[in-house]
Amino acid sequence: MTTFAELGLAESLVSRLTEAGISTPTPIQERAIPHVLEGFDLMGLAQTGTGKTAAFGLPLAQRMLHHQEKARPRGASALVLAPTRELAKQIHDNLMAFVGGAHLRVGLVVGGQSVNAQAKRMERGVHILVATPGRLMDLIDRGAVTLEHTEYLVLDEADQMLDLGFIHTLRKIAQMLPAERQTLLFSATMPKLMNEIAGSFLTDPVRVEVSPPGKVADKITQSVHFISQAGKKDLLIECLDAHREELALVFSRTKHGAEKLMKSLVAAGYAAGSIHGNKSQGQRDRALKAFRAGELKILVATDVAARGIDIPDVRYVYNFDLPDVPDNFVHRIGRTARAGAAGRAVAFCAPGEAEALRAIQKVMKLEIPVASGTPWEGVEPPAGRRPSGKPRNGGGRGPKPAHTSGDGVGKPKSNSRRRRRSGRGNRAA
Repeated sequence: MTTFAELGLAESLVSRLTEAGISTPTPIQERAIPHVLEGFDLMGLAQTGTGKTAAFGLPLAQRMLHHQEKARPRGASALVLAPTRELAKQIHDNLMAFVGGAHLRVGLVVGGQSVNAQAKRMERGVHILVATPGRLMDLIDRGAVTLEHTEYLVLDEADQMLDLGFIHTLRKIAQMLPAERQTLLFSATMPKLMNEIAGSFLTDPVRVEVSPPGKVADKITQSVHFISQAGKKDLLIECLDAHREELALVFSRTKHGAEKLMKSLVAAGYAAGSIHGNKSQGQRDRALKAFRAGELKILVATDVAARGIDIPDVRYVYNFDLPDVPDNFVHRIGRTARAGAAGRAVAFCAPGEAEALRAIQKVMKLEIPVASGTPWEGVEPPAGRRPSGKPRNGGGRGPKPAHTSGDGVGKPKSNSRRRRRSGRGNRAA
């Protein structure tokens, strides 16, 4: 069994990991850390919840400690970009746990907080700056942050940054960085545009892939209910009622839909909260804290707001609405079965979502087992089932899920280069 010491990490960092109860590297950590220590650019493809933060944070911290980097006023030796506030804060907190006692300053700049306060904190500079692209540009435009001495760049959840339209902002930021730097890109999926990003930001990168793009965690048990849109809320309540004491994350397509659904669940007697773009950062932070503590058992979220949720106790993910982008489905259900735990992902599919489900199954290269209902026209059924083009019972709310076995998921009905780089790296933006 490989250890962190065998990967080349310094004893001081290994000790901090041991204190945190972390002794064995995950596959992405085992494969990425040695390359990052050697100074290579790297493209890492791995599912969410596999320990990517440590895969880049630990070796970068060691390189800065080895070179005795000093924080420059308004500067950052390493820049970590993340698509959402929640993910950026999660990365920041993890890095603080890893290197907080190693004389390295870690900063965080995200939207939803005072830009003046963040500018004040950046006056002394930091060793590692974790940021969302929009707020970083705000501070750069104010002259509160400079990237002229930044030697390491990390793009985390790069596919989501593309989905959110950050490509032009990323290019602007890249032009402000030194030509010679080490760049690391991490992603759970590999959309076509990612190749363009990789070509623009990375030089002779090492590619580390611990799971095929679109592949979900092996310990996630999936199922789908074919049901009318009007019947989804009652079905969700019926499923949730089977595991009231376990944490469940419910995805809605829209901000308005998420808030409305949350209020319906509260009215039904559930301890539920919501996070979405119409919530302030303080409201989102409080809801996540309560969910993590188990004070809220159900969290209703939109795709963007849910990025960065890393709560090992989430056992259920419900796709109340299917996403328009198939890759987002993979990210959604990756919120469960984290840190080696088992989890369940339940999808509700209304007639208008048949094409979305077909695209999702194509990306994942699997057919999701049917828990209830009959596949709508346009959805390939699992082997041995024939689509009728209509739901059972002719529509309406659709069938109830079969009696559950305590997990809230109904059983199926009877129809049944690599160029070695020394020092800092050497690529042009």
